[in-house]
Amino acid sequence: MANPLSLFMPVLPGTTINTLLGVLGANQAQKDQALESIGTVHFARFLLLDSASPNLQPDMSKADVPTNTLVLGVITEYDGSFNAYISDFCAQLGTVFDAMLQYVVGGAAVIPVANNVAGFERFVMVNDASQHLPNTALYQAYPQTVQQILAAFS
Repeated sequence: MANPLSLFMPVLPGTTINTLLGVLGANQAQKDQALESIGTVHFARFLLLDSASPNLQPDMSKADVPTNTLVLGVITEYDGSFNAYISDFCAQLGTVFDAMLQYVVGGAAVIPVANNVAGFERFVMVNDASQHLPNTALYQAYPQTVQQILAAFS
């Protein structure tokens, strides 16, 4: 059975869209490799939202303008327990999260995440909308784990 993670982190006031896009883009290959090596991730996406925009899309014409309305999101579906998943995140994606968290409200307190697994876990629990009502439901079209799916196609 897959589990959801919908991590929404308010960005520190004064940060620009381009700053965050630089952090996210610079680490794409590392994120992909780490998520594959974890072996329990069905889907994952990192996204930038703007709470001041009606459709939450950042206004790229203002990408260099400091703002107070950005939210950094990490949305995944994974197999196994939350604790094991967060431990894997810390071990495999610690430096990626360290780069992102320096721009997130409360993020500095858990950097470096590889050395602060319990603190990072608490931080994620507070900011994971999937763990709080009314957002706890997840539809799953199939019961297989990532490893079962990969084995069927190898």
